[in-house]
Amino acid sequence: MSAARRPARRPARGRGPRLLRDFVPPEGVPIRLEVAGLGARLAAQVIDIVVTLLVLVAVMLILFLGLEAPESLLLGVGAALFFFIRAPYYIVTELFWNGQTLGKRMTGIRVIATDGRGLDAHAVAARNLMKEMEIFAPGTAMLAVRDMDAIGYLALGTWIAVLLAVPLFNREHQRIGDLIAGTCVVVQPPLRLLPDIAAAATVSAATQPEEAAEFAFLPHHLGHYGDYELQTLERLLRAQTARGEKAAAARAAQVQAVAERIRSRIEYAGRVEPERAEDFLRAFYAAQRAELERGRLFGRVRADRHSPRPGAGA
Repeated sequence: MSAARRPARRPARGRGPRLLRDFVPPEGVPIRLEVAGLGARLAAQVIDIVVTLLVLVAVMLILFLGLEAPESLLLGVGAALFFFIRAPYYIVTELFWNGQTLGKRMTGIRVIATDGRGLDAHAVAARNLMKEMEIFAPGTAMLAVRDMDAIGYLALGTWIAVLLAVPLFNREHQRIGDLIAGTCVVVQPPLRLLPDIAAAATVSAATQPEEAAEFAFLPHHLGHYGDYELQTLERLLRAQTARGEKAAAARAAQVQAVAERIRSRIEYAGRVEPERAEDFLRAFYAAQRAELERGRLFGRVRADRHSPRPGAGA
């Protein structure tokens, strides 16, 4: 059988990327994100534990250097300090680094809200406080396993089995804390923007100056989005024009909805007619991309709309 007629191999079951389906952010453009594997999450967790342990050791050395404190006091103070170091560490880093701790950054994963909106303080606090029950409490109990009776062994084993079964048999690998907080851990998508659309928009603006001037964007219009949202808009604009009346109408409705969401968010005062929605999006794409590229020249990179605006608070 020739290579041209040889049937394509089907991907092995379970080896393809696990996708979080029906993920629709407020901008209205559906996105498929690869769910982070348990190995990457475990590696991130180990890194974060090592970081917090190093901070704990440093604090303990400062507090007890040169003092002869009893071992029971050291263990008690160390256990309390470890909690008061790691709990704020997870919550603060995920809030200010857009769903990433140091470990998650190093392994290329991040936490997102499953409803497509930005992470809020309640969700981040809930998922990380539940981590105490899911990870650190069983770990602490395992240290005292030699002092347990048969009932204690059975209870601890059942506890750990349930905690492991939830992410193992959950399609999005959500642990109990994620289910309660409405979050999911995904692979950080690459932020690669291709130049074709911006170049095409520039050519269009040069050949049709009166239409390009219709959509003029001021600096305050361009301070709402980052690379991630621009990449999402790029996917929509690169999509092939749908064939068939129903498919074409569905795509046109999606384009109009996205244009209206962006117009409302950036507080664009001009009216965008439904038939000009795609022209508006392409003009906004070109202007927003140029703004982000100018920021990079001065070392200002904005990953997404939750990142601080360049120059904010300066």
